[in-house]
Amino acid sequence: MAVYLDNSATTKPCPEAVDAVNYMLTENYGNPSSLHGLGIEATKAVTSARQAIADKLGCEKEEIFFTSGATEANNLAILGAASAMKRRGNRIVSTAIEHESVIQALDELEKQGFEIIRLMPDVKGNISVSDLRDAIDEKTILVSMMYINNEVGSVLPVEKIRKIVTLKNSPALIHIDCVQAFGKIDVRPKKLGADLVSITAHKIHGPKGCGALYVKKGTIIHPRTFGGEQEKRLRPGTEAAPLIAGFGAAVEALTDFGEQSAKIAELNRYAKEKLSALEGVIINSGDAASPYIINVYIPTFMRSQTVLQWLYSDHGICVSNGSACAKGKKSHVLTAMKLSDEIVDKSIRISFSRDNTKADVDALCAALKELLEKYPK
Repeated sequence: MAVYLDNSATTKPCPEAVDAVNYMLTENYGNPSSLHGLGIEATKAVTSARQAIADKLGCEKEEIFFTSGATEANNLAILGAASAMKRRGNRIVSTAIEHESVIQALDELEKQGFEIIRLMPDVKGNISVSDLRDAIDEKTILVSMMYINNEVGSVLPVEKIRKIVTLKNSPALIHIDCVQAFGKIDVRPKKLGADLVSITAHKIHGPKGCGALYVKKGTIIHPRTFGGEQEKRLRPGTEAAPLIAGFGAAVEALTDFGEQSAKIAELNRYAKEKLSALEGVIINSGDAASPYIINVYIPTFMRSQTVLQWLYSDHGICVSNGSACAKGKKSHVLTAMKLSDEIVDKSIRISFSRDNTKADVDALCAALKELLEKYPK
């Protein structure tokens, strides 16, 4: 059995999600757009999942639009908002430490002539509120920022955006990538003042291939795909009913935030104590970062990719060297934090879920101790 500490990449599907997907594939397999009995039953399952997600976000089910995942949700939010708002301004404010799906969408908009402001982080991955305030002006049409960074766990100042947008008399829509926050903290789009919020199933013990975009009632964004009436034509195409049902089941199986947060915070403290006891190890994540993520420098001659391969092949331990979507490329997050090439090249990400225990941390730290003794810097 693997020691799985790569939960920011994906989580193990919970039994409730697996059962829901299996039932929809084998029993309730109708097309939700079909008007016969099986189609109607499939529609009910999709509606039930939409309601479960809406309840967790504290919004109306009509504000939830299903996508193939957070990458599509982020693209739809950013490209759709820019298209809808382009007559009101040209500036888009984001950060240099966003997920690749945001970064590459913004790169594309920059090629089209939009002005993209990418706020830089400090050495712990934090974004300055004053920098955010200076960047937003009356021609800003979109602010897109993640809630929790997926590589170092820094918590970005998303709760400040709405107030700044209002004070600057800006027409900007606010998009928050909540992929690493949803299911771990209480995410409420209305409380955040967000117009658009991206979430996904496989980070909360649901199936891969299904995400959702919250679109505040009255907010207009333009679709990126065409060819059907599904999802109010904002994201047409036959709904992936089995995956959507699994998403809804995973949401309903989420544990109490307070109880889970206390457990993960204690696990984080324990892990940092054990890691800090290893000679030369440096923790890149800040003290105020999400307890679910620890980014750490390992002082060996090996690069991080080799370290994680050794941990799995010799000890069955799963960690990562950054975002799974980056496919092993040098971390743009650690680079933006202005960490040295040595640290950027030799850092790994440890990420927890509700399934992890101190025994998992003990196994990791014992393996790292062995690695450092066998393969010193």
